[in-house]
Amino acid sequence: MDAYPASVDEGRNVRLTAKGQATRERIVAVAADLMFRRGIAGTSTDDVQAAAGVSASQLYHYFADKRELVGAVIAWQTETVVGGQEPLFAQLDSVEALRQWRDLVVALQVERACMGGCPLSSLAGELAEVDLTAREDLRVAYARWAAGLAGGLHRMRDRGDLPASVDPDRLGVALLAALQGGLLLAQVERSPASLEAALDTVLDHIADLAQRVAT
Repeated sequence: MDAYPASVDEGRNVRLTAKGQATRERIVAVAADLMFRRGIAGTSTDDVQAAAGVSASQLYHYFADKRELVGAVIAWQTETVVGGQEPLFAQLDSVEALRQWRDLVVALQVERACMGGCPLSSLAGELAEVDLTAREDLRVAYARWAAGLAGGLHRMRDRGDLPASVDPDRLGVALLAALQGGLLLAQVERSPASLEAALDTVLDHIADLAQRVAT
């Protein structure tokens, strides 16, 4: 009998003990960090083994190949980047709250010296044209992100703070596109100016919509 309750590795249908699950999660976290810093092409399975402190047999027990490991990294980054923000998304239901979110995003980039960009967009840049499965996983991740941003806008419209004709889902996508494009330019320019301009343009539009209702 297993010493720990068993779980199932969704990728390979392998039953894992609690210790095995912890090992798998450590491997994925290490791989995610390496792939973010070095890129997927610049990260080998040997690199992951060494950084995670596991043997080749351990690595391939959890992942059949590098492609399967990359899929796990996409899932990990989705939960880290998008899932980690979902409690905040629930609060973005006013122009003031959206502007505070904008300030947090910009401040984080300033703190990071505008280096690194977005982990999901880094993955998308390498995978979108070469791996259909990865592209679909990333599409779902971005859709979840856009829906999170749109949630507060739906509440604003339902309360009458935005015109009834407004499409919150479309505005959510616009916010996400402004964020992603702004993060990429900030990374290239080593300046938050383009990120600020992109987010402010969309938020000013939302504020104008809200002002129409108020007057």
